[in-house]
Amino acid sequence: MSAQDLPPSLALQCDGATAVLTLSRPHKRNAIDDDTLLGLERFFTAPPAGVRAVVLTGSGEHFSAGLDLAELTGTDIVAGIAHSRMWHRVMAAIESGPVPVISVLRGAVIGGGLELACATHIRVAESSAFYALPEGQRGIFVGGGGSVRLPRLIGTARMVDLMLTGRVYDAEEGHRAGLTQYLVPGDKGLATALDLAGRIAGAAPLTTFAVLQALPRIAEAGPAAGLLLEALMSAIAQGSDEAKTRMQAFLGGRGPKAGGAA
Repeated sequence: MSAQDLPPSLALQCDGATAVLTLSRPHKRNAIDDDTLLGLERFFTAPPAGVRAVVLTGSGEHFSAGLDLAELTGTDIVAGIAHSRMWHRVMAAIESGPVPVISVLRGAVIGGGLELACATHIRVAESSAFYALPEGQRGIFVGGGGSVRLPRLIGTARMVDLMLTGRVYDAEEGHRAGLTQYLVPGDKGLATALDLAGRIAGAAPLTTFAVLQALPRIAEAGPAAGLLLEALMSAIAQGSDEAKTRMQAFLGGRGPKAGGAA
């Protein structure tokens, strides 16, 4: 995957093991059309070789104002179902893909933009971010996976409120509700995300695999199945050559300690 393989609405920069992918439709507040959506799918299905963390951000003052509603004009019910399922497929490529994804949220994070953010693994909000689900006020319903992912973060009752009343959360309210893991002042979102990406890129590949692929399934499983899967994944991870090397370094006083101390 290279920048040449992406539509003009997506900009790509790679720096070592970190890639920065930017939604680049600032004149539309980075609203997501089908070309952008399919570009996201191509990128996250096959990230550039050597990339071990991705930062997803938006050009200009906004992350994304959601689905470009022009894509829904004139569609019938069958086409609407297919369009929603396309969104589901792309969000799954992000959430269950091979690399951790950190989103940088500023300005509008609404509708499909919020659904996109929920498919990323770590969300960093700047103080300008605001969140809404205006679908309820427009006579439509979420279609990009938001009804599954958003209640896991903030609870069903909060999502009901957002959709029925048109309520808007500011950055602080969204953070308290559980939408984001980090809330930073001003324009520090990208710098914070890049720092996090650098740390993530240094993780053992098998640990990253376990966190992205096994952990969500453990969380959704019943206790007995979850504990068995945890035991299996734990044994596989600690049995790898890299884990043994890292453990020996730690025991020998050469590895990093919790809190970042050497």
